[in-house]
Amino acid sequence: MIELQGIYKVYDDGHEALKDIHLTFEDGDINVIIGPSGCGKTTTMKLINRLIQPSKGNILIDGKDTSTLSSVELRRSIGYVIQSVGLFPHMTIAQNVGVVPKLLKWEKHRIDERTDELLQLVGLEPDTYRHRFPSELSGGQQQRIGVIRALAAEPSIILVDEPFSALDPISREQLQDELINLQKTIKKTIVFVTHDMDEALKIADNIVLMKDGEVVQQGSPENILRHPANEFVESFIGEKRLRQANNMSTVQDVMRKNPVRASDKRGLAEAMKMMERKQVDTLLIVDKSDELEGYVTIYDVLGHFREEKKKLADIVKPFEHIVKLDTPLTEAIQLMNDYNLPYIPVTNDKEVLQGLVTRGSIVGHIGELYPPEEQGVL
Repeated sequence: MIELQGIYKVYDDGHEALKDIHLTFEDGDINVIIGPSGCGKTTTMKLINRLIQPSKGNILIDGKDTSTLSSVELRRSIGYVIQSVGLFPHMTIAQNVGVVPKLLKWEKHRIDERTDELLQLVGLEPDTYRHRFPSELSGGQQQRIGVIRALAAEPSIILVDEPFSALDPISREQLQDELINLQKTIKKTIVFVTHDMDEALKIADNIVLMKDGEVVQQGSPENILRHPANEFVESFIGEKRLRQANNMSTVQDVMRKNPVRASDKRGLAEAMKMMERKQVDTLLIVDKSDELEGYVTIYDVLGHFREEKKKLADIVKPFEHIVKLDTPLTEAIQLMNDYNLPYIPVTNDKEVLQGLVTRGSIVGHIGELYPPEEQGVL
């Protein structure tokens, strides 16, 4: 367990970086510290391994005041993963992973066994990667090495400072998944700093949200989503995430924008060509102000096709059911279910067409909210 008791940090220029911080990080949890730039999150994390000294207050690890411990021994007993990875370019991957165990005087065979074990744990074949250099690895692979190097000496605590922020979105998501699955095996106490709320909500057991050197709220992702402490927390989480968490999605969150539409002034031959080009069997009909008038199907057009003077305005059918942008998604789903509707149009308060809620768009939205658990590399 890590405890921060009444921590203050004041720099020589008078800047008060931390103000009366009281935090507890339980054993085996992923604790994510998040907040805007300059809020004190990285400062808080660096206090734990004494890369920064507090101006006031105490930091305890398993009940021991860290100020009474050797800073060198303390840092060797805590894993540390940083954004820039920090691998030694002139060392092989095996040598990088074995740095701390070597400093701790581990025997060579034990270091080799531990290195191979960790490489396998993150899906990197030891025979392939052991003797490579960092420059021969991708960014995602280098970050994996950074993570297992922090695990090499079997520390009970790992500090992680925005490790995935420089990676592309796909690599970042893969590594997040791997960290979650890895934690099921290693069960370490992890303190993870990020500025990305989606990342925090995905990986955290416990979230600490900071602002201006103070803890604004601490709790599980579920608790913070359902019970944000104030307007700052609500703003930082984001309105869409809050609506999703509280099952309050609106049709605006789900609708497909820019559905195929046609002016009511178009002729029937033009409508046929548009349907063919867009590969649809129905057109949404709007007037010159883009206000929704209704719809026509391919059958409506074919039924009047020989009447050359007719326009779409002459054969348009009104919608019986239309929803507004702020209509709860649950209400739209109920309408579609009750009347067996394949889709339902969305307009604003001025009846201007905004989008279309379809069964497919609803399924896609549910998939984003509740993604299937992917298997990470172990």
